[in-house]
Order: sequence, then C-alpha cells, then structure tokens
Amino acid sequence: MKLWERVVEARLRKVVEICEQQYGFMPRKSTTDAISALRILMEKYRDGQRELHCVFVDLEKAYDRVPREELWYCMRKSGVAEKYVRVVQDMYERSRTVVRCAVGQTEEFKVEVGLHQGSALSPFLFAIVTDQLSEEVRQESPWTMMFADDIVICSESREQVEENLERWRFALERRGMKVSGSKTEYMCVNEREGSGTVRLQGEEVKKVQEFKYLGSTVQSNGECGKEVKKRVQAGWNGWRKVWGVLCDRKISARIKGKVYRTVVRAAMLYGLETVSLRKRQESELEVAELKMLRFSLGVTRLDRIRNEYIRGTVIKIKMVWTCSEEGE
Repeated sequence: MKLWERVVEARLRKVVEICEQQYGFMPRKSTTDAISALRILMEKYRDGQRELHCVFVDLEKAYDRVPREELWYCMRKSGVAEKYVRVVQDMYERSRTVVRCAVGQTEEFKVEVGLHQGSALSPFLFAIVTDQLSEEVRQESPWTMMFADDIVICSESREQVEENLERWRFALERRGMKVSGSKTEYMCVNEREGSGTVRLQGEEVKKVQEFKYLGSTVQSNGECGKEVKKRVQAGWNGWRKVWGVLCDRKISARIKGKVYRTVVRAAMLYGLETVSLRKRQESELEVAELKMLRFSLGVTRLDRIRNEYIRGTVIKIKMVWTCSEEGE
C-alpha cells in the first residue's frame, strides 16, 4: 500500500504547486530553512530596536479533523485530474479501524473524517488542503510560514498580528479545521513596556518568552543560550541511549566514532547552523563533547591525555560548530 501511495504522491507533485510559505515535506526544503528564516527575521528586528510580534498557531487534531469533502474540493481546485481524485477517494472508501488497549481491542468502526495516520500520502494531501484554505489570508514568507500543521504568523504590530490571527481562525474553521486557543502562543521580540497581549475570540493568547519551533528553541530577546543548553542535553540523551556501545572496551574506536556521529553528534548539531554562537557557547558544546568522548574511551583528565588525541581516536576531527564537518 505504501508503495502505491508513493506512486500517487509522485504523480500529484507533478501537477500541484504548493505555495512557498509551506516548508513541510517539500523538495529542497527542511525544518532548518524555516528555523533559519525566523531567526534571521528576529535578529534584524532586535538589531534595529524594533518590535516583532509572532504567533505560533496550533491546529487541534490537524490530520484527524480534515473533512473528506474538503479534501476532494481542495484537490480539484489545485488542478488535480479527476482520475487521481477518484484514486485517493478509493483509498479512503470504507476505511475502518480499531482501538487497542491493555485488555484487548475494540470492534472495528468506520472512520469518515481525517487523513490516514502513518500514510505516505497524508503529508502531501494535508499540504494541499492548507495551501487552499490559507490562500486568502497568508502573507509572503517569512511573515507567514507553515511546516505541515505548524504555522507561525509575524507582524510589526500587535494589532496587526491579532487581526491576522483572527483571519486565519475564520478561514480555517469555516472549512472544518480548528485553531487550539490553549496551545496557540504569542511572543514579542524586543518588547517595550506595555506592548499588551493578543486575544483570540476574546480569550487571551498565552504569552511566552521562548518557544520550541520545529525542535529549536527561539527566545524573545533573540539570544540562543537556552538553545545551546538544550542541544547539550539532547546530546547527553543520545549518549545515554548508546552508552552500552560507546563504553564497551571490546568495540573498536572506529565503530564507536560512527555510532557517536550518527546518534550523539547529530542531536547536538541539530539546528545550530541557524545560530550565531559566541565563544563561551562554543566552549560549552566542546566541553560536553569531550566529556562524552573521555567516557567512551574510559579515560579521565587525571590520565593527562590531550584533547586532540581524544578527538582523533574516536571522531578523527575537531568538532566545527558551523556544522561544516570537513575531513570526515
């Protein structure tokens, strides 16, 4: 089934043009591009001593709430041939599911709304739906950015971002989607006193000083200190998952190096190419790495082994925090 879904997806991508504001599951785009665009925008407003207002919109049960009739309508409006619409309809016709729990599973029941979970085709179908539903309300990137159901709206004034949020809510909810007021959050960059709050349908949107956007922490002051600490923590979490391999004296340093680069270093480097690091933060990352490598080789600082030898034994190069790992 997944192979057939991939074939259908490839055919749909040839005829459907998704807006530039959509970064999710698009060719030559990734989370890093969206994170970088947001950070650059925030840094420019911070350096210019101007306020930037950002609302991070959360859609309630996004994939599960897509009305099937709305999906067919959006596909046709995007220029999909009727034969491909019927192919997708056939995939969803008479779809049934069960719920598993500790004591067994329920009887089968029909699923008449939403996209298939775990389907290879669902992300692109969702991109088609959001592309059509947001056609009248979205602005140019980076003022509006979407990564699947993660939406960020930016504006120079609180009143404007509040108005844009309401327009998004109306555009989505009139077509069967729902904005989660409790999970939608607002952040003001370079905030002055008394900048106020944003409201959605009379309810105050939660105001935050930091937000985890696509796995990377952005702060209202434009700094990246907390993101560096979380990258270090992510590295240690990855190290603990494979410590049995990294600390096994029977396993060669070459194998340990491969495991380390794949599991630990990848977690530590995620999103850092979008961050301007200071010397202190670079040092913080390198100290954490050296601790992990010393643990892996079973040596301590009392053994008086040079850092260059530690790195050379396990990973062969010094970590470069610009994420350009030359020489590997």
